[in-house]
Amino acid sequence: MSEPIQHTFTIPDHLGGMRLDLAISQLLPDYSRTQIQEWIKNGMLMVDNSTSKAKSTVLGGEVITLSAVLKTQPTYEAQAISLNIIHEDEDLLVINKPAGLVVHPGSGNPDSTLLNALLHHCPHSKELPRAGIIHRLDKDTSGLLVIAKSHLAFKDLSEQIKARSISRIYQAIVSGTLISGGTVDAPIARHPIQRKRMAIVDTGKESITHYRVAERYRAYTRLKVQLETGRTHQIRVHMASIHHPLLGDPIYGGRLQLPKGATPELISALRQFKRQALHASELTLIHPVTKKTMSWQAPLPEDMKKLIEILKQDMK
Repeated sequence: MSEPIQHTFTIPDHLGGMRLDLAISQLLPDYSRTQIQEWIKNGMLMVDNSTSKAKSTVLGGEVITLSAVLKTQPTYEAQAISLNIIHEDEDLLVINKPAGLVVHPGSGNPDSTLLNALLHHCPHSKELPRAGIIHRLDKDTSGLLVIAKSHLAFKDLSEQIKARSISRIYQAIVSGTLISGGTVDAPIARHPIQRKRMAIVDTGKESITHYRVAERYRAYTRLKVQLETGRTHQIRVHMASIHHPLLGDPIYGGRLQLPKGATPELISALRQFKRQALHASELTLIHPVTKKTMSWQAPLPEDMKKLIEILKQDMK
């Protein structure tokens, strides 16, 4: 099913000298720039009855004709799933996602996801792409997520993600002892053979991860990690690539490292930690309407706090 879209308008003179896609984005704020570029590319958006390119320059006075379709979003069930809400206003929602909650329905997870919870909490979110979800966290990664509640907020926040102006800081526990912080700059793509994994691939998308040491233990290190890009499994893949995989990571973690002389309590805690030790702890963005800088923090979840305490005791 699809929704027909018909618009005819003239480019105002004050937008003269601007790229076509940027000018249209200003005149049709309910649609993303990516969507507009797709319409231009497919010839659905005409300039003076001719096709054009997104990067072409408008002079002002051109007649724009848009005849397109907007694909309707798949129908998902609204479900009463509890949300840990950190902030909410008319335009956005910030939640602290628990480990174990899948963000979006997919193969093996048809419902009981964050998206199903959002449809119940904000019924009008069914009108937004992905119910307003701007970015994702892996099922077993906990922490902060921002969700748009309006078309304007979805467009603005999506552009902030694309421009890398939303700051996302994570806390991670990795195998091995790191002496100092650093940056991993290595492209990521789907693994060429194991399709459920991601991997560093020369032809992959640019991926940049910054990390610094927060606390050292005998055989592990707690890091503060900042994403410059946001690829699937990025932190997990990058840390594994420098031989410091996340503790508990079932896909990229490798063999469990037990410190020499580890206490039975530590051995038990390490073996029972069955998820990647990764938590999205800080989020900073520009509010899409007020344009004020807003920041939130989410404390470490109990399982990571308990593990850190045992790692500290092991050092005594």
